[in-house]
Amino acid sequence: MTELTSSSTVGAEPIGTLAEEEKVLYGLIAEFEEHEQVLAAAKRAYAEGYRRMDAFSPFPVEGLAEALGHEHTAVPLFTLMGGIAGGLGGYFMQWYSMGRLYPLNVGGRPLNSWPNFIPAVFELTVLVAALSALTAMLILNCLPQPHHPVFNVPEFRRASIDRFFLCIEAEDPKFAREATWRFLESLGPCMVAEVNE
Repeated sequence: MTELTSSSTVGAEPIGTLAEEEKVLYGLIAEFEEHEQVLAAAKRAYAEGYRRMDAFSPFPVEGLAEALGHEHTAVPLFTLMGGIAGGLGGYFMQWYSMGRLYPLNVGGRPLNSWPNFIPAVFELTVLVAALSALTAMLILNCLPQPHHPVFNVPEFRRASIDRFFLCIEAEDPKFAREATWRFLESLGPCMVAEVNE
């Protein structure tokens, strides 16, 4: 029985080693005290050639999205398409129901009396455009996202209080752990940390 136990443990690794091997590096994160610092850091990182990065702050920082390279978004296009679809759908719904399915001649008016349709068309245009904007914003931002790898960094809890963070992802073509770490330290942050998935 002793031989069976010893042979079964041969080649087995300690549990701590397996947990360390399973950690996958998501990126490196730097913490800043002021919003001007994270804005300047994002501009420098973009100028250095980093493209897969994100910034986190407790309030909107003007110019930060542009500094990260996000110059435009597709949300307005989806809103426009939703508004057009809502307006056309509202008009078709009324025209088909009042002019085709249940034609009712009142006072000699035409069956396709478009001035009567304007209030409902306007309301459906606004409704579908607003729902399209909300849906597009959620989808393009990958929301809801109950967990993100940056939540694994203990200091990140202050991102909603008084700190600003810049994270460079490991998937960035220019990412090299040591070089990126040195670059982030050169930006003058409070701290630099690894972000594990």
